[in-house]
Amino acid sequence: MMTREDIRELASFQAEGEACAVSFYFQPSTPQDRSHKAESILAKDLVKRALSEAEKMGKNGCVRQDLDRILALAENLRGNQARAKAVFASGKNHFWREFDLPAKLPATQIVLNRRFFLKPLATLLGAYPKLGVALVDRQRARFFDLRLDELKEREGMFRSLPRNRSDGYAGYNAGHTERRVSNEYMQHYKAVAERLKEELEHGLYDRLVIGCHDTNWSEFEAHLLPQVKQRVLGHFPADLAALSPEQTRENADRVLRDWQEGRCRSLVRDTLNLARGNSRGVTGLRRVLRALQMGEVQTLLLGENYTAHAVECTGCGLLDSHVVPFCAGCGRATRELENVCEAMIPVAIKRDIELFYVKGDPEFDHVGNIAALLRFRADQTRASQLAAAS
Repeated sequence: MMTREDIRELASFQAEGEACAVSFYFQPSTPQDRSHKAESILAKDLVKRALSEAEKMGKNGCVRQDLDRILALAENLRGNQARAKAVFASGKNHFWREFDLPAKLPATQIVLNRRFFLKPLATLLGAYPKLGVALVDRQRARFFDLRLDELKEREGMFRSLPRNRSDGYAGYNAGHTERRVSNEYMQHYKAVAERLKEELEHGLYDRLVIGCHDTNWSEFEAHLLPQVKQRVLGHFPADLAALSPEQTRENADRVLRDWQEGRCRSLVRDTLNLARGNSRGVTGLRRVLRALQMGEVQTLLLGENYTAHAVECTGCGLLDSHVVPFCAGCGRATRELENVCEAMIPVAIKRDIELFYVKGDPEFDHVGNIAALLRFRADQTRASQLAAAS
């Protein structure tokens, strides 16, 4: 399973000199026939085109071994419809990483560059929190970790009810029994709520989805502590006895997708409003790159198909939207980037910047399909400090 550390390692990699970074994404498709020849033909065609591209770059020798190995791997993936695959390789640097992914990639593709091509990963993982799932009823609780589409169950909880010996003469003790059982339910809910608090404090999850009978949800929700409630993305109806792990994963994914879509819309609206007010929001490539350089960015918002030319300093790594031959910061030579995202996405990953891709928003299109929500504004902080000092 891919971890945050794995993604940061990929984001930190840069090939220098004759070396090259090879990124391969395999998206399984429905086979046209039992031979699965279409996937094999596609893989061979992609490798052939990649070798032709490497020859133009003068790096044929350094990538051939990696591409041959990728082709052999792709041949063995034929007919595997359950998982996608990502491979990142650089033979000159003895670098090879393979990862299984959810079958939600845009396409099967091979990309050669100085950096690994991480947009498909950023699309898949950029706004994906460390997700906990709790299934709760009046006596039991089951706990899961959901990473991408991999669901792992942890130790659960069970509270047995006291034995009901008798309601007494003419049902005299029935009320006492009912109150005793209700108290047991309440104690169970409190214990589950306490465990969820402890797991949050120990970093077992960032966000939480809860499965619970609709009739029991209000009873359980009342016992959730404020810090846990803030992390709850939503809940879904669940019968613990009948719900399979696959159904649990599907329901939790649905709640997560709804939250992500709502959060993306909210972030776009808030960022654009703050940008208009010259506050903690900026739009346009030049302003966003400056905010990245200053360490101000909290959330990066990119149009789904956003690309733009820029330059990168070969010395300090400064990104500049103006295509200039020398860096404005240190004076070293720059290299041109056909797509500035190839440098921006690794920066966002390394700095744990939240990343969202925005689809079909006319207002966002109007501001250039790029914006950022800021943690702070360095220029305004300095101005307020100077005002206070005077």
